[in-house]
Amino acid sequence: MILEDFLSPVGGSIIESCAQANEQIFGKRIGIHQEIEGLPEIENYKLALIGVMEDRGSDNAGSAQSPDQVRKYLYNLYWGNWDAPVCDLGNIYSGEKLADTMFALREVCFELIKRNIVPIIIGGSQDLTYGNYRAYDRLEQTVNLVSIDSQFDLGKQDDKLTHRSFLSHIILQKPYILYNFSNIGYQSYFVNQEEVDLMERMYFDIHRLGNMRQDISESEPILRDADIVSFDLSALRQSDAPGNTFHSPNGFSGEEACALARYSGISDKLSSFGIYECNALADKEGRTAHLVAQMIWYFLEGFNLRKGDYPFARKEDYQRFTVLINDGEYELVFYKSPLSGRWWIEVPVRESAGLSSDRHKLIPCSYVDYQEAMQNEIPDRWWRAMQKAL
Repeated sequence: MILEDFLSPVGGSIIESCAQANEQIFGKRIGIHQEIEGLPEIENYKLALIGVMEDRGSDNAGSAQSPDQVRKYLYNLYWGNWDAPVCDLGNIYSGEKLADTMFALREVCFELIKRNIVPIIIGGSQDLTYGNYRAYDRLEQTVNLVSIDSQFDLGKQDDKLTHRSFLSHIILQKPYILYNFSNIGYQSYFVNQEEVDLMERMYFDIHRLGNMRQDISESEPILRDADIVSFDLSALRQSDAPGNTFHSPNGFSGEEACALARYSGISDKLSSFGIYECNALADKEGRTAHLVAQMIWYFLEGFNLRKGDYPFARKEDYQRFTVLINDGEYELVFYKSPLSGRWWIEVPVRESAGLSSDRHKLIPCSYVDYQEAMQNEIPDRWWRAMQKAL
């Protein structure tokens, strides 16, 4: 596949806007897809920015114009103390049909992921998560998806693919490669109780906004288990991200959004990351685009702090702790990484037909989970994973 068939160069005005700036800014430290020079040699990079100018699957008209708006702020941020090289591959324009855009995104993400390059998708509307997800079809592995969103976006079974129904398409359409879904930050007054019940019956992990905001670090084990993170800006409160048609007075703060992005980047397992629903037309002062740029900066900060923990390290290299619960009725085995001090818990996993499930045998947890086990309490995280494995 020729990536140039799907990607257009970054606009010259964006590149020129930082031409006279300090040599240490972001825009001067990355490889950029330009009109004359063409695409950079992607094999030389670890991360790749992709703008997707598509919002026909959303009621948030204007989000298709956001990738270049985000770049104006991102390019002028200072480069961190980073070693991982980054490129900007430009934009995927909307195709004749929405399905054409999804196909282009799927193909581009597949080409990057199979080369161990992490795509950072700047949307566009959140239904593009479906195109990102389908890139994993040919990688012969099951996938964990984490959505940071105020809603679940299930829709109804027969709904067409939109930003409010993409999850049902992921769950119900073949090939079935979804292993686990987690939501971070849902707000109960936006969610039908039947949807909450369905999520619990499927043993998916759902976490209310208030619970996550009490201790944002508790989101780290959830994000550490993700292959894909999809971040809908409607999860942020209106005062911090006004450039979104679906904003609400309540939500995560800008600082918490950056923390979530950083935790996503730190995850050794994560291989694609997307931020969606920034509406350039509604973002009059550029505050939302500026925040998205800072979220990407923090994602890159996290990526450069990766430790090479599970699934890349061997269990034998970890500290092992066995906890017996209810006089030996349950035996819980915890592992602690000597590299990062992070915790995992072991769960028996069934093999899916033709798909590798080895990557899910250790699930991330926190020291709090270990403490609960020591108090003869089974951590919710382990119990849900066990039910899914049965």
